Amino acid sequence: MKLGNLEFHIFNTGYVWLDGGAMFGVIPKTMWEKKIPPDERNRIRLAMNSLLIVAGGKRILVETGAGDKWTPKLHDIYGFEGPLLNDQLRAHGCHPEQIDIVVNTHLHFDHCGGNTRVDNGKVVAAFPNARYVVQRPEFDHAMKPTPRDRASFFSENFAPLQTAGKLSLLEGDRVIAPGVELVRVPGHSADMQCVKLTGDGKTAFFFADLVPTTAHLPLAWIMGFDLFPLTTLESKRKWIGDAARGEWLALFGHDAHTMAGYVRGEEGKWTVESQKVD
Repeated sequence: MKLGNLEFHIFNTGYVWLDGGAMFGVIPKTMWEKKIPPDERNRIRLAMNSLLIVAGGKRILVETGAGDKWTPKLHDIYGFEGPLLNDQLRAHGCHPEQIDIVVNTHLHFDHCGGNTRVDNGKVVAAFPNARYVVQRPEFDHAMKPTPRDRASFFSENFAPLQTAGKLSLLEGDRVIAPGVELVRVPGHSADMQCVKLTGDGKTAFFFADLVPTTAHLPLAWIMGFDLFPLTTLESKRKWIGDAARGEWLALFGHDAHTMAGYVRGEEGKWTVESQKVD
């Protein structure tokens, strides 16, 4: 899809199975299972969607999925399917060596696992010519997580990038290419960043884990993983409202069926009109 001189694609890089109760927090199972039915282990199947953006002569990859550095035990727990990231990039005429910038909205394993790969027993950057971009406080927290969220972080996905001098740590909002802005949106974590794309009078907004699926559009449907749920609620009110009022194209990071669509309606009654993005 093109927004003026900016071009982007959204694609599924694989699937992860996560606990349905954790994904919907205080919402009763009798309600959320109507939206996304769980398996016999109470897990729901979630996509891991990425963006490939071409802007200002740069190729920018947003999110790298879960990667493939998994033990059999963790593979069983999370039921990973894929990874499909490099296949998807090649399908769009791009190879890992051609990526200039990698953006992680945050450093949970299902968003940055493909940052690195194992080469002859050593963990190295999967995109050797890229600069990796994340918020500095997010990186600091990921290196020293709390007991509540330490299971979401695996340092081999990001620490080797700092050692190799490939990590760029931001302090707040930043335009990284013409029409590509990283916007700090707290709630899920203190310093998650979403991606706002603009061009030719149009806007697309990658919601990351603020609104991971279309089922999470209602304000109270907030993940149990969120460290600051009341902040999430206010962030949702602002950014979903802006998307609805501004006719922005909403891009969803975990929806297995609707990767993109237009938000319709008013607060409390938001729906999504699905849009195919090629």
